[in-house]
Amino acid sequence: MNNDELYIKRCIELAQKALGKTYPNPLVGSVIVHNGQIIGEGYHHKAGEPHAEINAINSVENKELIPESTIYVSLEPCAHYGKTPPCALKIKELGFKKVVIGAMDSHDKVNGKGKKIIQDAGIEAVSGILEQECIELNKRFFTYHEKKRPYIILKWAESGDGFLDKDFKPTAISNALVNQFVHQLRADEHAILVGTQTALHDNPSLTVRNVEGTNPTRILIDFDLKVPQHFKIYNNEAKTLVLNTIKEETENNIQFIKIGKENFLTNLMEALYKEQIQSVIIEGGRFTLQQFIDADLWDEAIIIKNENLKLENGTKAPKFDHTAYKTENYRDNTISFFKSK
Repeated sequence: MNNDELYIKRCIELAQKALGKTYPNPLVGSVIVHNGQIIGEGYHHKAGEPHAEINAINSVENKELIPESTIYVSLEPCAHYGKTPPCALKIKELGFKKVVIGAMDSHDKVNGKGKKIIQDAGIEAVSGILEQECIELNKRFFTYHEKKRPYIILKWAESGDGFLDKDFKPTAISNALVNQFVHQLRADEHAILVGTQTALHDNPSLTVRNVEGTNPTRILIDFDLKVPQHFKIYNNEAKTLVLNTIKEETENNIQFIKIGKENFLTNLMEALYKEQIQSVIIEGGRFTLQQFIDADLWDEAIIIKNENLKLENGTKAPKFDHTAYKTENYRDNTISFFKSK
């Protein structure tokens, strides 16, 4: 690993500290290096706050070193005026010696413009350092902007004999350790989605109870509004989108979005794109999960299995024929991870 890669790796580490908190912005880390010494570091904490480069610049004690320094950033510096002025202009203004960029930004407002501003100012700019790792860091952001839909993670827990519940009644399948993993997963992602049956059947609150973190946006697919409003999914703990065929209105943290049943998945993707949802965990139930699997509309899948538990009868787990790229053991449970081709 050369020095450039080492410093971009550090940018990625910094960026990851804000996972789940920067929506709709990407995760970005930045490091400032002078004569082989890190003199400044920063990352983007949340939307509306300064970007990574600005935080890194502000952390430099001796600003006179900046014109002889290299600034590293995991994603191309922005070139547009949003809530903050463009970072590319700040880099130009301070006159860094060199800029090293992990991944270029495919977002139409940036896309090469940031790098161009820097180069036009006579500053050396290099991009594509650890590019795959930097793209992976922002897989949600890139998928959202390139595919005009959220990054989709399918998730369910099944028994050793392939059931989601016993005799169609809510059944605990995973152990306490896995439950903590699931809550962390929820805190890391932007939204979490369930269908009518799961909401009625399990009455879930879909919040992050066992870890520090932000509650994800809850998405309920309930065409005929069958789920009563006293159910937990309607409580005030998180923003909630209810996709239905009846009404379009907003009451406090609950937003009803009217959607057509025909071409449902396409309509859903359009609605979530419009709401700027960058990633979503599909938590159930079987019918909802199977629709995504059959349409090949997913990016990752996480399957929890309790091998020793035999339920014999109930809701069958979804049909899913893919090979895991990694499996982890959590005591008597296994978690298998899959990536879409």
